Amino acid sequence: MDWIGLDLTFPITDPTWIFLLVLLIILFAPILLSKLRIPHIIGMILAGLTVGEHGFNILARDSSFELFGKVGLYYIMFLAGLEMNMGDFKETRNKALVLGLLAFIVPIGIGFVANISYLKYSVVTSVLLASMYASHTLVAYPIVTRFGISRHRSVSIAVGGTAVTDTLTLLVLAVIGGLFKGETGGFFWVWLVVKVIFLGGLIIYFFPRIGRWFFHRYNDNVMQFIFVLAMVFLGAGLMEFVGMEGILGAFLAGLVLNRLIPHVSPLMNHLEFVGNALFIPYFLIGVGMLINLRVIFGHGDALKVAAVMIVMALTGKWIACWLTQKIYKMSVLERNLMYGLSNAQAAATLAAVLVGYNIFLPNGERLLNDDVLNGTVLLILVTCIVSSLITERAARKVAMDDSETGKESSTATEKILISLANPNTIEDMMNLSLMIRDTKLKDNLLALNVINDNNTISDNLRMRSRHYLEKAAMTTTAANVSLKQLTRYDLNIASGIIHSVKENEVTSIITGLHRKVNITDSYFGILAENLLKGLNCEIIISKFLIPVNTIKRIVIAVPPKAEYEYGFPRWMEHFCRMGNTLGCRVHFFANEKTTARLQAWIKKRYKQVLTDFSLLEDWNDLLVLTGQVSYDHLLVIISARPGTLSYDSSFEKLPRQLGKYFSNNSLIVLYPNQSGEPLDSSFFSKLYTDTETQHYEKVGKWVYKWFKKS
Repeated sequence: MDWIGLDLTFPITDPTWIFLLVLLIILFAPILLSKLRIPHIIGMILAGLTVGEHGFNILARDSSFELFGKVGLYYIMFLAGLEMNMGDFKETRNKALVLGLLAFIVPIGIGFVANISYLKYSVVTSVLLASMYASHTLVAYPIVTRFGISRHRSVSIAVGGTAVTDTLTLLVLAVIGGLFKGETGGFFWVWLVVKVIFLGGLIIYFFPRIGRWFFHRYNDNVMQFIFVLAMVFLGAGLMEFVGMEGILGAFLAGLVLNRLIPHVSPLMNHLEFVGNALFIPYFLIGVGMLINLRVIFGHGDALKVAAVMIVMALTGKWIACWLTQKIYKMSVLERNLMYGLSNAQAAATLAAVLVGYNIFLPNGERLLNDDVLNGTVLLILVTCIVSSLITERAARKVAMDDSETGKESSTATEKILISLANPNTIEDMMNLSLMIRDTKLKDNLLALNVINDNNTISDNLRMRSRHYLEKAAMTTTAANVSLKQLTRYDLNIASGIIHSVKENEVTSIITGLHRKVNITDSYFGILAENLLKGLNCEIIISKFLIPVNTIKRIVIAVPPKAEYEYGFPRWMEHFCRMGNTLGCRVHFFANEKTTARLQAWIKKRYKQVLTDFSLLEDWNDLLVLTGQVSYDHLLVIISARPGTLSYDSSFEKLPRQLGKYFSNNSLIVLYPNQSGEPLDSSFFSKLYTDTETQHYEKVGKWVYKWFKKS
């Protein structure tokens, strides 16, 4: 076609125009089809059908679609593993195993009978075709991500079940492929199992250690992104090397890197952004380009085969989800969400049909004929549409229910202020704030830099303040979280923070640990002391020696009577959120009475968090934690202001103990928020608290120990 001297032929083969048209499809298809209330995923598939060689033949399915399509497929599986809440998965693994087994056994069972009796296929063909009914791909997973429910119980079950089902399906595919290669001797079976187990163990053991080493040494966002992408393709490539499908390696890579890439981190946001903006849409458009409706509707057998495949796949998955719902007494909404996620056929189905299509029987016929190939693309189209529609509807309802639950349980407004003074600690403190904040609240993070108002303020101080705030904002923006930036001029830093806290109704302060300059300096510094005297909100003093996302365990020392403090629920919320986000264990050390209260609180509100409990009978025995805290652990000390319920005279030794015995550990010292005015507002209160109470406590403890020994 010659338009004004331009030679334009279809299909377009020029890489520039191909990429431009794909980007335009990715941009406008969701916009146009959202007006018709059609999910974005279906829009991408229909767009691929329209522009492909079986539609208007605008684009050819060249190597770019194979490359980006494969990346997108791996990305879907990788993100599914990465976004799984491992704490939830620990509780749901049995349910996921049951769903996975049922989603494999039921479709392959009823499918085999239908293939033999109705389609009149051979046993081997019927088994392979029935295994295609059992396999499924998490094509609708971006929908649950968009609605923010990727960590819902039913989603975790569906994702875990996908791993089980696809593993069994691909094993069937590997066995049948080996059957026609003459490799099905006893040694073949043993060798296949050995290779898969060995490779799985290799990925589980080495990938997290390599990732932790890399994240310890390099904190550049681009380098971390490329590293993670390389690990995904390494896992996929290794799986393909032993004869399995790469999607299993990508999913396994996501699972083992789960703890190193928190859900609220900038790196996680970058991974999701690139995948959802480019790779996954490219894959979906490529799937749509395979569909040839003219061939399917122009041939009776193809339509008959397609009808059987669709009915068997949809029915088998529904029965599996229904049985799982009944076994574990789940709600209808949870069943619908599991069904929506687990009935889309794409990745493993395409792999199976292409392998079977390329296998020739002794009589020259294909193991899976043209009818099955054409029926498969219709199966993909119908199941993806059904999956997307059901998932979107169920996910919307689940998100609305979760939102209502969150509103009911939210008892107070949360505002966290991060005090910025040292450029080397900004990133760690901002990442800490992202992990402990309530994600249901917006605009609850504030960053503050205080400039001393001593009439000699220079442009350098203003530029430095702007640089600190911009660096903090870069971290939160990368995680798609808004940050209110504050610069304050005041007589001193403590006064500036105190005034900002009162003006903005701040509930928690995060500040870095003071660095001792001379021998007369205290461990916490004059700033922390002034904040404790002037404020009653929660104060978190932090020191991180390793990146926050590489922490493997949170060790929390809780003093007696801490459960009676007004701020007890707030700091418990913070560290349960942090443990949940990092997927690491939260290990509490407390006396028997406090431990019972901790266990009851967690069971009621955060039962999915991985927790351990150990007895710490006497707060003076705090040094026993030296054998419990490693370099990659976070030590949290729950302290208290003088005169409060949980204050103990042994807190006086805390600075010396931390400086001497825990100098090589990342740590947080937390002072819970108090109700009313700061306790140190009156001279009499301070005098009484600092002298008489402490001496009475010491004498009382000495008498108690003397009688106990007697």
